[in-house]
Amino acid sequence: MDAYNPRTVEEVFRDFKGRRAGMIKALATDVGEFFQQCDPEKENLCLYGFPSEQWEVNLPAEEVPPELPEPALGINFARDGMQERDWLSLVAVHSDAWLLSVAFYLGARFGFYKTDRYIFFLPECRLLSWLIYMF
Repeated sequence: MDAYNPRTVEEVFRDFKGRRAGMIKALATDVGEFFQQCDPEKENLCLYGFPSEQWEVNLPAEEVPPELPEPALGINFARDGMQERDWLSLVAVHSDAWLLSVAFYLGARFGFYKTDRYIFFLPECRLLSWLIYMF
């Protein structure tokens, strides 16, 4: 996936913010393009956010085990069976879970000090499902 390998709390938080910004772009700014890419006729697709604030809809990684936790599989299947807003909310909730799992996975690799862990609870850290709810 990414060659980027954060090693400090600040780098993990920057990684989180970049991935989150990319997913917000997919779910709010580029929603038409995102909707088109999530064709239910395709195989199990995932929404990936990258530290560079970019996003991608793609098949899950083929490497076993994957380098990072995998996002929700099959986001495209429910697309046509739900209202668009409800579907986007569902994808946002799954994306929140993925963002947190990646952040905790990266954080767990380095044994940060307890006080350093609180950086993830800053107000800037709003979850995607909350942002979609506000639209």
